[in-house]
Amino acid sequence: MPDARVRHGRCRSSAIVRLSLLLSAALLGACASVEPVLTSVPVSPSGVAERPTLQHASELARRAARLEDSPARTRLLLDCVSAVHASLDDEASASTEAVTLAGHCSDQVLLSEFHRHPRGWSPGPVEIAGRDAQVRVEGANAMFRGAYTITPSQDVPLPTGWNFRRSGFGLPVVLRTDRCQDDPRCELYPTEGIYQWATAWIEPGPVDAAPVVRIVDPTIMPGAVIGSRSVPLAFDSLSFYQLGALASRLPRQGIYGLLGGDDVGRRAGVYLLRDYDPNKVPVVMIHGLGSNPIIWSELSGAIWADPQLRDSYQVIHIVFQTNAPLLVSRLRVQSYLDRMWSILDPEHDDPARQKMVLVGHSLGGVVSRLLTVDSGQVLWDAAFAVPPDRIEGPPAEVEGIRATFLVKPYPGACALVMLAAPHKGSPTASSVGGKLARLLVGRRAPEIQALRRLALDHPEAVRPEVAESYRRAQLNSISTLQAMQPVRRAGESLLPVAGVRYHTIAGDLHGQGGDGVVPLPSALLPGADSTLVVDHGHALYSNPEVIAQVMGILHEERIRPCDGAAATQE
Repeated sequence: MPDARVRHGRCRSSAIVRLSLLLSAALLGACASVEPVLTSVPVSPSGVAERPTLQHASELARRAARLEDSPARTRLLLDCVSAVHASLDDEASASTEAVTLAGHCSDQVLLSEFHRHPRGWSPGPVEIAGRDAQVRVEGANAMFRGAYTITPSQDVPLPTGWNFRRSGFGLPVVLRTDRCQDDPRCELYPTEGIYQWATAWIEPGPVDAAPVVRIVDPTIMPGAVIGSRSVPLAFDSLSFYQLGALASRLPRQGIYGLLGGDDVGRRAGVYLLRDYDPNKVPVVMIHGLGSNPIIWSELSGAIWADPQLRDSYQVIHIVFQTNAPLLVSRLRVQSYLDRMWSILDPEHDDPARQKMVLVGHSLGGVVSRLLTVDSGQVLWDAAFAVPPDRIEGPPAEVEGIRATFLVKPYPGACALVMLAAPHKGSPTASSVGGKLARLLVGRRAPEIQALRRLALDHPEAVRPEVAESYRRAQLNSISTLQAMQPVRRAGESLLPVAGVRYHTIAGDLHGQGGDGVVPLPSALLPGADSTLVVDHGHALYSNPEVIAQVMGILHEERIRPCDGAAATQE
């Protein structure tokens, strides 16, 4: 008879075996409900690895689609990308089905990863769903520093009615870094950061190497290679700017700046949106009263989306505080352009310096015109009763007054587009609302205080018509847009110098004789190369017909030289 201890041991062993069988059955039942794992390398019945097929890659994509967003799903999608590429002979041209499948699987991986980890992307090794990969960035802005934040372009809302997204291979994204501090050119980029368009996709690395996340500028490298076939890349020309605009405080600062707030004044200057190119013609966009450069998003996106214009022009936005008198605003914009060129082209020999196109809206349109005129003594004589060399006062203030009222065409500014510009003034500046605005709009500009001191200390030097407004420092952007303001009225006769091609665009809302702010006759100039009047309000910059007109003008200007006095250099 067996020992009791042996019988007890056998019973315990039997219980363990039965428990193991029960656990195994439960696990098998659970596994039966989970689809078997596929890899990127199918295996034949004999156990030999076979070349993956497109059908196998499609099955990987289908199985991934049944899973929630998870590392397991991402790994299946990575295997899908590998399988598509492995299924193609080196000599074969990829089919449309193969390209679509590779793009789908790649896009799904990157969307998941960029949503999960938007920050901290840098060239070099990275881990995706527990697997090693390499990040390769090509064509990034020279001012980028440190790691990127990456945002899929499809997450960025675009202006209503506008779509600058070109379909193709890869995932359009926006790259961002903080504004750099180690180069003088850094100051020419927005304080919100440096943003850039890009297109991203995943492709297998060399044999036995980690897959590669390619992040490229699609305007520099327009295609990806699938098998032996080159396929065009997807491209979004506006989301990078829109993402920066969403983070910008400029819309609020522009209004506060009109009322005397200093924030926009501290940001005033020229801003690049892309790397400076010494061979591309600058399109300098100048906003209007209480406004900001974000108004130019649709026009800028349209230029970037047009291959010919994108290759010919570089878009430059001006930020300026709009509370100062018109001529002071003109002088400030000139100083911002001078600062830009001193940083970008101190030798003054870049082709970009030889030709510029100015585009201005409202007050910015008048400023643009005044950047292309030779005033002679016209403006001076409207303000002062003595010649320029007879003005007395501190040397710096006297020089500033002369620079304000004795203007020359800005070198290289040889084409001009003016939208809803009140060249002959605006009645709203004299209305009840305009009078209230004149009281509210800041009058603390140092240039205005210099005129005040001159009128108080040397009253004989100032014309009686303006003496009181100078003594009281009652000059600002709105007062100098009044139709009867003496200096503005004198400047009304000044047209761009010979060689400057200029175009006017005006609004005539429902046939009312103007856009609701600027009367139609005030927005038009004699001798213009083209004139367009549209049924629209004052915000002409977002009107599709207006944008099409500006685009047509830019296409014409691509092949036209800078002529006559407009080409005069410093």
